[in-house]
Amino acid sequence: MSIVPSSLSLVDLVTELGERGECRHDPDLHMGPDAFESEPIAERLARQDVAREVCEDCPVWDLCLDYALRVRPAFGVWAGYLPRELAALRREARTLTAADLGEVA
Repeated sequence: MSIVPSSLSLVDLVTELGERGECRHDPDLHMGPDAFESEPIAERLARQDVAREVCEDCPVWDLCLDYALRVRPAFGVWAGYLPRELAALRREARTLTAADLGEVA
């Protein structure tokens, strides 16, 4: 049985991600170092690239993307996207929705 992401509450999404997400094996890879630690740019970019690769094969990628689009995280790699990329996806989705509504009216 497949899960429809939008049908889950945020609590249920977090539970699914925590139990089945590939990131559960190495959360620091996706979230980065502690806020009080610095991370050289080259190391950050390399870490993010590896995190994106892990996301590619994740069994709950769609749930992660839905969660990230709903909560708008400020940092980390979510479903292979950085926060600024998620913001662009949200803007694009709003534009497409508005265009679709305009065609129907």
